[in-house]
Amino acid sequence: MQSLIMKNSKEAVQTAAKEFLLFVNRGVSPYHVVEECKSRLLSAGFMELKEAEHWDIQPSNKYFVTRNYSSIIAFAVGGLYQPGNGFSMIGAHTDSPCLRVKPRSKKIQQGFQQVAVECYGGGIWNTWFDRDLTVAGRVIVKSGDKLLHRLVHVSRPVLRVPHLAIHLQRDVNDSFGPNKENHLVPILATAVQDELETGCAPSGDACSATTCAEKHLPALIKMLCSELGVPAEALLDFELCLADTQPGAIGGVHEEFIYSPRLDNLHSCYCALQALMNSCVGESLAKDPNVRMVTLYDNEEVGSESAQGAQSNLTELILTRISSSSKNLTAFQQAAPLSYMISADMAHALHPNYQEKHDENHRPAFHKGPVIKFNSNQRYATTAVTASILREIAGRVGVPLQDVMVRNDSPCGTTIGPILAARLGIPVLDIGAPQLAMHSIREMCCTTGVLQSTTLFQAFFELFPTVRSMVTVD
Repeated sequence: MQSLIMKNSKEAVQTAAKEFLLFVNRGVSPYHVVEECKSRLLSAGFMELKEAEHWDIQPSNKYFVTRNYSSIIAFAVGGLYQPGNGFSMIGAHTDSPCLRVKPRSKKIQQGFQQVAVECYGGGIWNTWFDRDLTVAGRVIVKSGDKLLHRLVHVSRPVLRVPHLAIHLQRDVNDSFGPNKENHLVPILATAVQDELETGCAPSGDACSATTCAEKHLPALIKMLCSELGVPAEALLDFELCLADTQPGAIGGVHEEFIYSPRLDNLHSCYCALQALMNSCVGESLAKDPNVRMVTLYDNEEVGSESAQGAQSNLTELILTRISSSSKNLTAFQQAAPLSYMISADMAHALHPNYQEKHDENHRPAFHKGPVIKFNSNQRYATTAVTASILREIAGRVGVPLQDVMVRNDSPCGTTIGPILAARLGIPVLDIGAPQLAMHSIREMCCTTGVLQSTTLFQAFFELFPTVRSMVTVD
């Protein structure tokens, strides 16, 4: 593989960035992320598996499986794979901080029809004010004797959380901390206009409602039914995220930036998935003794403790099923120390207006490569061994790397890395592309990060078994 980074044309960088934007603009909820991944995997020749069915895994073949339709694991089996061989893994997450529609969301006050929402994850909630919002997610629909899972995405602006005018809060620019229960409730319609449109006013309260349609505003239900082409009585329940209708875009005077929602962590999801598919195009998979795998989990932003999160048994079950062999009953146990996982999650770039927030020797910058994350207190899972392996791989393909460690007087976030390192006993490295405004409704990164990350991840899949054979530790 030839070096592409910092030597490649602006055209290649722009092409990769624009393809990523297609992905992120379609990934308006974790369910839509999985749907987009599934579509791309099927087009690339991957076969879908079901957890509840028997698997017949064969070398040189490609597969994927979903759980809850919000997490997805894709893997390609090396042509030389035998039970007990290692797994070359990249993990990321499909969820992002957002507002989510409450199970009983009908709210009418002072002539406004509003949709009650819950804060999901640690968002910068003041950035959700004065944005053109919509809803996206999944709906469970009853059709005959079946309960169907349907995705929905209303493409036009239908909700908004307006700011209170500065004249009524003169100190807003000194300290603005909205009450998350009272001040983040978006407006859907006015009661008078809705009555003019429908000929009737909403009746009943959400607290005493017994059906899905009664728990929410008729205007919201009508809109969902119109999108899905089903009657209101067919709706059983739904999980809806609020999303910004403004699509991600390339910006900056030199077109070097990406302004977009959900960069954390759809940037990592896209680069990992694209790298896996790219690595299967040539002849390298046929010569690979390992299984190449991408694991994209839901619920990382709220601790990963769910059936579809990184703390679940999902990864271990998949790895043991692939390793299963009547001739080698300890195949998975043998595979663990021969495996390696990249925990891919976005990193904090140095902010020019807040330089003091970074350690003076650990200041990630745009365009200078993916950022390896270190934390001795195990908020990140990187070790000297895992870092050295990736540095060797990156050096072979000319991808620059950066390091980051938070200041001693600053809190440190965490990732799925330590969770999976502890649960599986597999060596893990934490890494991410540098970005600004993490957890804002609109985040910012550099265009080169997409191609840099994808190139590094593809090299990892193709070169890890060779580099791993160089390591002598245990």
